[in-house]
Amino acid sequence: MEQSVTAGQNNVSAGKSQPGILGDRIFRGITQVSALFIVLVVFGIVGMLLYDAWPAIHKFGFGFLTSKEWNPVAEQFGAVSAIFGTLVTSAIAMVIGVPVSFGVALFITELAPAWLKRPIGTAIELLAAIPSIIYGLWGLFVFAPWFADNVEPWLTDNLGNWPIIGPLFNGPPMGIGILTAGIILSVMIIPFMAAVMRDVFDSVPAVLKESAHGLGSTTWEVVWKVVLPYTRVGVVGGVMLGLGRALGETMAVTFVIGNSHDISASLLMPGNTISSTLANEFTEATGQVYMSSLIYLGLVLFAITFVVLALAKLLLLKLNAKEGKKS
Repeated sequence: MEQSVTAGQNNVSAGKSQPGILGDRIFRGITQVSALFIVLVVFGIVGMLLYDAWPAIHKFGFGFLTSKEWNPVAEQFGAVSAIFGTLVTSAIAMVIGVPVSFGVALFITELAPAWLKRPIGTAIELLAAIPSIIYGLWGLFVFAPWFADNVEPWLTDNLGNWPIIGPLFNGPPMGIGILTAGIILSVMIIPFMAAVMRDVFDSVPAVLKESAHGLGSTTWEVVWKVVLPYTRVGVVGGVMLGLGRALGETMAVTFVIGNSHDISASLLMPGNTISSTLANEFTEATGQVYMSSLIYLGLVLFAITFVVLALAKLLLLKLNAKEGKKS
């Protein structure tokens, strides 16, 4: 009698758990399909770029990556100037944007009074919501003229004669150029990086910071030895988000960079990026080689982004390995 009761209870329990098991299987299947879909999308994009860029790849090969010539009439194309402008403007944006974003996020989470945190956080979110073309118009009609009249002459007069960095600041004060584009990019990526850093800094358990303060640590020591080690993955993720935005930004850069295929040592001179070249010339591309060369540029930008993300992942792996050895 007891055995039959126990068997019945087991059957009832099995019947109750069956819907849960089915739900878990469905959920697992949906997540697997979603992950597979993302992988297929990436491979689809790469395949499309390779297919459409093949005429230029076949004609120029890897010489496309080392040639400075861009002559649509002669159908001779090279990506050096666009790659140079993309990397330099992104580097300028990161040099300016990362420290500012870090400072803003730390001020909000660690130093700002409670009544000031919400207004600053709202301002950051509003800046992140502004369309890029608005930044471009502001940069072209407001920032560039002011920069040409007030900043570029000072840079040329005071830094233009320095031994190493002098050539970077020689040139006529035109307002538009690589330096202007880098500064506009920094203004655009600061809200994204600051918002991510603020959120990851807020995720640090209060007991960790209170314990460090209780041991006599200063605010800087708490940030450097507690907050940053705990949130380094999120911080690197925020920085990579900003770098990805800087590498791929199109309209704002197109407005203020000058769109020249020449390479100059001066940051005050006009230049171009991969994105600005695509935006400027895609509608004017006639002929298979011209169009495929532009798509080849898109493939190069995709490769640059992939390499940057891969290096960031390797950096995180090395940081984790070092911490494991220390412990």
